[in-house]
Amino acid sequence: MTLRRARGWLLRLVRQRAWSAAIGAALVLPAAWVELTGRFAAWWVDGLALVVGATGIALLWTGIVGAPADWVD
Repeated sequence: MTLRRARGWLLRLVRQRAWSAAIGAALVLPAAWVELTGRFAAWWVDGLALVVGATGIALLWTGIVGAPADWVD
């Protein structure tokens, strides 16, 4: 049930472009810092930074470009 709520929250977030871009930028910046500085030795920190960074880039892109249409007339 928790995953369904998280998915619904994420889908509602994507429809709000300003919030999507802001949260995307907030996720990308720390993930890029972790990846570029290399201060953390744990292997899972790099993996988590990649996942968070990719999610942030996707949200940022959706906030800039907008969500695609569900169908084409």
